[in-house]
Amino acid sequence: MLRKIIKIDEEKCNGCGACVTACHEGAIEMVNGKAKLTKEDYCDGLGDCLPSCPTNAISFELRESLPYDEQKVLESKKAKACSCPGSNAKKLVRNVSTTTILPQKIESELQQWPCQIRLVPVNAPYFDGAHLLIAADCTAYAYANFHTDFMKNKITLIGCPKLDNDYTEKLTNIIAFNDIQSVTIVRMEVPCCGGLENQTKQALKSSKKFIPWGIVTISTDGRIL
Repeated sequence: MLRKIIKIDEEKCNGCGACVTACHEGAIEMVNGKAKLTKEDYCDGLGDCLPSCPTNAISFELRESLPYDEQKVLESKKAKACSCPGSNAKKLVRNVSTTTILPQKIESELQQWPCQIRLVPVNAPYFDGAHLLIAADCTAYAYANFHTDFMKNKITLIGCPKLDNDYTEKLTNIIAFNDIQSVTIVRMEVPCCGGLENQTKQALKSSKKFIPWGIVTISTDGRIL
């Protein structure tokens, strides 16, 4: 049948996977590092995935396609829910003493997606007037209040210089080509995190901009040094 359905431009796709998460029907999957519409009959044509794409790789097109199969989508969702390890959570809670106090829910302070340095685009609307947080990925695990103390009201970029390539050029372009208001570097006390600190310093210098910046170092036992 002829109907409106999404189209993914492979050349524009950066493989961040944001659209996979945004597609509640499960029509999109990652294949060889690229987003693919693998189940046309799962796509309802409403386009929840469009605003999640940082590179504008997703658009609508009118073409011959399998009709949207809502029943099949519902069955798929039900199957995933049953197989999910967390599906037994309610049963576990019932077995806990009524005097047990469950942890208070804390809201995420993440302002954008993707957040990995190697995946974020150089230009994006969220960089306009942004206070930038450039953090080693281990810091969020070591420091308990990372979201509230560091990420709040900031655009967060995370990375690991020991595992990834040099970030200097990309960070330079992000700072140089956007209206960045400040830069905060959060690193671990371990030597390999010095790479992230040095690359960010070099990016600030190469951008030829005078921007307020600072460094916070976290100890391996979760303290601010």
